[in-house]
Amino acid sequence: MASHIVGYPRMGPKRELKFALESFWDGKSSAEDLEKVSADLRASIWKQMSDAGIKYIPSNTFAYYDQVLDTTALLGAVPPRYNWTGGEIGFSTYFSMARGNASVPAMEMTKWFDTNYHFIVPELGPDVTFSYASHKAVNEYNEAKALGIDTVPVLVGPVSYLLLSKPAKGVEKTFNLLSLLDKILPIYKEVIGELKAAGASWIQFDEPTLVLDLEAHQLEAFTKAYAELESSLSGVNVLVETYFADVPAPAYKTLTSLSGISGFGFDLIRGSKTLDLIKGSFPSGKYLFAGVVDGRNIWANDLAASLTTLQSLEGIVGKDKLVVSTSTSLLHTAVDLVNETKLDKEIKSWLAFAAQKVVEVNALAKALTGAKDEEFFAANAAAQASRKSSPRVNNEGVQKAAAALKGSEHRRATNVSARLDAQQKKLNLPILPTTTIGSFPQTIELRRVRREYKAKKISEEEYTKAIKEEINKVVKLQEELDIDVLVHGEPERNDMVEYFGEQLSGFAFTANGWVQSYGSRCVKPPIIYGDVSRPNPMTVFWSTAAQSMTKRPMKGMLTGPVTILNWSFVRNDQPRFETCYQIALAIKDEVEDLEKAGITVIQIDEAALREGLPLRKAEHAFYLDWAVHSFRITNVGVEDTTQIHTHMCYSNFNDIIHSIIDMDADVITIENSRSDEKLLSVFREGVKYGAGIGPGVYDIHSPRIPSTEEIADRINKMLAVLETNILWVNPDCGLKTRKYGEVKPALEAMVSAAKLLRKELASAK
Repeated sequence: MASHIVGYPRMGPKRELKFALESFWDGKSSAEDLEKVSADLRASIWKQMSDAGIKYIPSNTFAYYDQVLDTTALLGAVPPRYNWTGGEIGFSTYFSMARGNASVPAMEMTKWFDTNYHFIVPELGPDVTFSYASHKAVNEYNEAKALGIDTVPVLVGPVSYLLLSKPAKGVEKTFNLLSLLDKILPIYKEVIGELKAAGASWIQFDEPTLVLDLEAHQLEAFTKAYAELESSLSGVNVLVETYFADVPAPAYKTLTSLSGISGFGFDLIRGSKTLDLIKGSFPSGKYLFAGVVDGRNIWANDLAASLTTLQSLEGIVGKDKLVVSTSTSLLHTAVDLVNETKLDKEIKSWLAFAAQKVVEVNALAKALTGAKDEEFFAANAAAQASRKSSPRVNNEGVQKAAAALKGSEHRRATNVSARLDAQQKKLNLPILPTTTIGSFPQTIELRRVRREYKAKKISEEEYTKAIKEEINKVVKLQEELDIDVLVHGEPERNDMVEYFGEQLSGFAFTANGWVQSYGSRCVKPPIIYGDVSRPNPMTVFWSTAAQSMTKRPMKGMLTGPVTILNWSFVRNDQPRFETCYQIALAIKDEVEDLEKAGITVIQIDEAALREGLPLRKAEHAFYLDWAVHSFRITNVGVEDTTQIHTHMCYSNFNDIIHSIIDMDADVITIENSRSDEKLLSVFREGVKYGAGIGPGVYDIHSPRIPSTEEIADRINKMLAVLETNILWVNPDCGLKTRKYGEVKPALEAMVSAAKLLRKELASAK
C-alpha cells in the first residue's frame, strides 16, 4: 500500500525561509545565501518524508514566493513593465513581479481558493510570447535525486493556470484566457521531456479548478489539454490532483476520462460527495490517491474512521491501486508539533501538524497492508475520546446564549442614512474624511518590548509605559499629518486574530505554528478547541488611553467574528457557524464596553469574510447569511451616534456586494488599489451604496510611495461613481508591515490629495 503527500510547507519549522528572504530583500545577504538556506530546507523535507516511509514524495512544491508565480516564470509570461529580456528568470525579475520595485508596481495578489494563502495572479493576453524560462522543476527533481530520493515533480496544471489568470491591463476583459492553451502546452511538453530524461517516473499536475463551478467549454479545455500532452506523457505515470472541495459530477466525469492519466487525487475531507462518485464509478486500472488526512487543519486524524473509508475504497479500486494521501498540500497547516514545548499536554494530544500528518499517512498505508501499528492507533483513539468528553471543550452557558440568537436578524433600529446624519453632527468631519486602517509600523524596538514583557523580563508598568509612548507617537504623527479619524496604531498587538484569541476562552496558542500567507509573511492561527466566551474587556484600556491623547475621534479597533473564525484553526466537531455565533457574542460585549467608555467610532474588521465563501455557488447563500448575521450581532446594541466601521481586504467583492450592504455597517474601508480598482466597476454598473465607503487609495503591500497626483487621480475615479458625502480616503490595508520612512510620505500624499480635491469640489460649487 503506497503513501503520498500532495505538498509540504516551505517556510521551515522555525520560519528559516522567511528570515532568509527578508535578509536578501534588505540587501543584508547574497543570492547564494538565500539559495543555500532554501536547498537545506528542501533536503530536510525530502529526507523527512523518505524516513517516514512515504512512497510518492513531492518536489517543486517549494517556492521562493508562490507556486503560481513559479509557473508564470516557467512559461516566461513576464508582464512587459518588468523589462525582462529573456533567458532564465532570476531573482530580480521574479521578486519584482511579486513585490514591485522602485519604478513599477507588483502583480495582483489574491486568495488561493478559500484559504488564507495568496497567489500572484498571472496577467495574460493574446500578445504574450511564452518561452521555457525557469528550469526549477527539473532542477529540484535532480537535486532530490542527488540525495538518493526519487520524487514526484509537481506542476500547476495548464488549464488551472489559465483559469486562475486575468487579462492584462489593456486587454479586453472578455478575452478568453483558455485560447492561450495551444501556446503554453509546448512549454509543458518541454518540461515533461526534461523530467522524463532526468528519470522521473511520476509527474503530478495540480488542477484544483476542477472543484469549481465550471462551464462545458472550460471542462472541454481539460480534455483537449491532456489529449494534446498524451504523447509527451507516454512512459511516465501521471497524477492529476484536485483539492479544497467536492469535484462536481460533470468535472468528475471529464477528469476520470482524461487521456494518458494514471491516477486521480481527491480531497475526501471536504469532498464527501466525491466519495459517492468514486463508489458509483471509478475507471479500472487507475490509481486513486485518497486524501483522507486533512491538509487544512491541525487536528489529529481519526485513524479508525479513515481506515474504514480506505477499506471501502480498496474494494472498489483494488489493493494495489489505492494510495493514501493528504486532502490538500500541507502548505495550509503548521509545520511540526515537536516545536510546541509550551502547549498544554491534553490539547497537544489532539493535534497533528504537517510532520505528524506525514506519519499518519504512512501509518494508514501500513495498516492497509496488515502491518497496523496497534500502539499508534490506540493512542490516537484515546486522544479522540478525550477530546469528545473534555469539560474544557463544552460550556453550557455559551451554548445556551448562542442557541437564543435564533429567530432574530439583529438589525440596528434606524437606517444607515439617518445614523450617518446623527454621527456627522457629533463628529463634524470634513468631506472626503481621511483615516487609516488600524495598524502602524511595528518597529524592531516595539517587538522587543512585547517579547521582553512576554518573557517577564520587564514589568507590567514598564510595558504599559512603553506602549503608551508608542501610541502617543502615532497619535502625534497623525495629528501632524492632519488625518481626521485616528487610530492608536495597535502597538500592543502581535496579530489581529491572535491578540483577541489570547483573551477569549476556548482558544489555544502555538509558539511556532506558523503558516505562510504570502511571500515571507506568515501567520500563526489560534486553535479554537472549545466553546468561546469573553472573560474580561480586551481593548478598552488601550482605546481610552489613546482617546485621552487627542481631541479627534479615535477608532476602537476590533477583529470581527467571521475573520477570527476564518483565520483560526477551527474545531471540527460542530458546524462552523455555531462557533462563529459564539465569537460574535464575545465581540458584542466588547463593542458595548467601548461605547460605554466613550469611544464613538468602532471598527470591526471583517478582512476574511469573503475568504470563507464556499467554492460552489450553491453553498454561497447559506454561508453569507450566517456570516453577515454574525457581524450584525456584534453591533446591534449601539446608539445611532456610534459609528461602526468595517474593513475588508484582498478579494473580489463584486459578487457579494449585496451581502456587504446587508452587513449594515456605517462605513466600510475596502482593498481597491492593488486589484486595478475592480471594486469600482460594481458601482459603475449601478449598484447603489448609501453607507460611507473608503476604497483604498494606495497599495500598502508594496514599498512604493505614491504621489499626491496619483492618489488624487484615484479619488477622482471614485468620485465618478460614488457620492461625495459618503466617500472616505484611506490606504488599502493596515501599515504594520511597512517602515515609517515609507508610511509618512505616503500618508502625506494621501492627505494632500484629499485636501486638493476638497478645494476643487468647494470651488466647483
